[in-house]
Amino acid sequence: MKLEKGIVQVYTGEGKGKTTAACGLAIRAAGNGLKVCFFQFFKKPISGELKVLKRDKNIEIHSILPSYQSSRHLSKGEFLSFKKKLMKEWKYVCKNVQSEKFDVVILDEILIAIRDKFLPEEEIIKLMKSKPERVELIITGRGMTENIEKNADLVTEMRLIKHPFPEIKARKGIEF
Repeated sequence: MKLEKGIVQVYTGEGKGKTTAACGLAIRAAGNGLKVCFFQFFKKPISGELKVLKRDKNIEIHSILPSYQSSRHLSKGEFLSFKKKLMKEWKYVCKNVQSEKFDVVILDEILIAIRDKFLPEEEIIKLMKSKPERVELIITGRGMTENIEKNADLVTEMRLIKHPFPEIKARKGIEF
């Protein structure tokens, strides 16, 4: 199966569910024979979702800079080092999107790279505009910009209405 036309989807907002939505889409796509490449940025690859996704032969997973926490805690040297590493990885990401080897490419938490100034917004816009026609591109994370919204085909915002944190810590099996 191949997609006739792939679109650009963005899952953003302060609420829970962005990665979970992207994982659900990956499972749906793989279950229908589509090839999926799942790039997860800035998260340790320990979530329950990734354990399940790794079992599927139609899904390829890449963990990018999993040790990153927040630019607020980085020295200038650490910031520049992370930025350099991310730009190197970004070239690999773009190559995979353009290769047409995958029907669906997910860039989980990539919007953090823009928010924290590791990646210029223009890089993501350029990828959104140049992706092959049959590739579905999924972008997730907090901090969507106006330009990304304008260039996306579908935008879903997860809105936080109520949350029990910090009283209840992230729970294995529910939040990760």
